[in-house]
Amino acid sequence: MPALPAPLALYHFAAIVLLGMGIFGLTRRKTLVGMLISVELMLNGAALSIAASAGLTPASTVLGQSATLLVMGLAAAEATLVLAMIIVVYRRFGSTRTADLTTLQE
Repeated sequence: MPALPAPLALYHFAAIVLLGMGIFGLTRRKTLVGMLISVELMLNGAALSIAASAGLTPASTVLGQSATLLVMGLAAAEATLVLAMIIVVYRRFGSTRTADLTTLQE
């Protein structure tokens, strides 16, 4: 069994902090851009946790790095699509604040 890296718990603690900040921001932000940044924080926390845990697998760090690259690619694609949707919402409603988008509820 390979020796565990010493700061593994610190990496997971940082990942949990990023996840918590993302969840807090997602529930408290009032703009769509702020919500997007919060989701990106949550995805970065997941990628950090995957990369830190990669040393525990027999497949070495290659598997963890590949999974982290996949998460980063998904985050980039998600950011592109959400920013395009935010632009459409801003052009249609004139605001990106969620409280101003009451027309969507009808």
